[in-house]
Amino acid sequence: MPQVFVPKEIADGETRVACTPETTKRYVKEGLEVLVESGAGRHAHFSDEDYREAGAKVVSGTDADAAWGTADIVFRVFPITPEQASKVKEGAILIGFMSPHKNLDSVRALRDRKVSTIAMELIPRISRAQSMDALSSQASIAGYQAVLMAATYLDKYFPLLMTAAGTIQPAKVVIMGAGVAGLQAIATARRLGAVVEVSDIRPAVKEQVESLGGRFIDFPLDESGEGEGGYARELTPEQLQAQQRVVRQKVVAADAVITTALVPGRPAPKLITKDMVEEMREGAVIVDLAVEQGGNCELSKSGEMVVSDGVTIIGHPNMPTTTPADASLLYARNIQALLLSFTSDGEVTLNLEDEILDGALLTHNGEVRHGPTAEAL
Repeated sequence: MPQVFVPKEIADGETRVACTPETTKRYVKEGLEVLVESGAGRHAHFSDEDYREAGAKVVSGTDADAAWGTADIVFRVFPITPEQASKVKEGAILIGFMSPHKNLDSVRALRDRKVSTIAMELIPRISRAQSMDALSSQASIAGYQAVLMAATYLDKYFPLLMTAAGTIQPAKVVIMGAGVAGLQAIATARRLGAVVEVSDIRPAVKEQVESLGGRFIDFPLDESGEGEGGYARELTPEQLQAQQRVVRQKVVAADAVITTALVPGRPAPKLITKDMVEEMREGAVIVDLAVEQGGNCELSKSGEMVVSDGVTIIGHPNMPTTTPADASLLYARNIQALLLSFTSDGEVTLNLEDEILDGALLTHNGEVRHGPTAEAL
């Protein structure tokens, strides 16, 4: 019977858990043994007793430490440390976010232990893998929370209000990037009653933006900004300057700006410059969801709230952790869909010809299969 181990997350601020009581029940039904480290679900409000009732064995202390070396499959949320990687059973399967370009020492350790590492951020964006797409499930939560955070720190209402003391005009919100996070941000800001304008270099998303009630900001490009897998591609310096010129007047007039623009494997594009912030009104808010990749705003700082010229710039590095229950619920379901796709009658078999596994396998059988990571090493 394959054994699954769910360790407690130890990274500062990480509140999510990679397996919930709901998914535990399914794994047990499929013939897997589930070990959960005591307290693993505490921040997401899943108690040890919840896991026991779902059929898991809750372990702690030396038993939890030993589980690293006995488990056939290990679930993670936050990228594994080199020390933890060295404890994983040789030949085991590790599933979780990896950020391989930032954690090369961990990748080396996993490679040397012949661990089959499935990086959730490498799941291909194809229709068959939608239920496994953890980047999308977590980005949706980030977009939602970014708007709530902006509304909290903004010095005015979001909606249009007709009061006995007169009319309050709605907030003007600019959202930069109409990917999963951006689309959720549009929907949330519109529900709160704001006027929403959206900038994106991919003309194909205009219809989605308008269907959610946003106004698409058109700007000329000599070619589409569409990249591989539906992501935006990196712009040339000239194209980036052209984009900044068009959106500048929208940004400086905005009450709140949500930035979500990311290019896979590249630093986040700088869309909001220091002089643009200087022209914004005092009391405005910027929430930079790309801060962990360098930020879309020149003044953003990861993990900090910066006030510059009266503008509050929020650089929360891990927005999904602010909604731990549902973030964990969705992430655990993503892992469940992935694991059960190569599990049958309690047996786990990795089919390297499967398009999803082929794309997501970071390390396997002593090799680094992900090209950019192999080059970095």
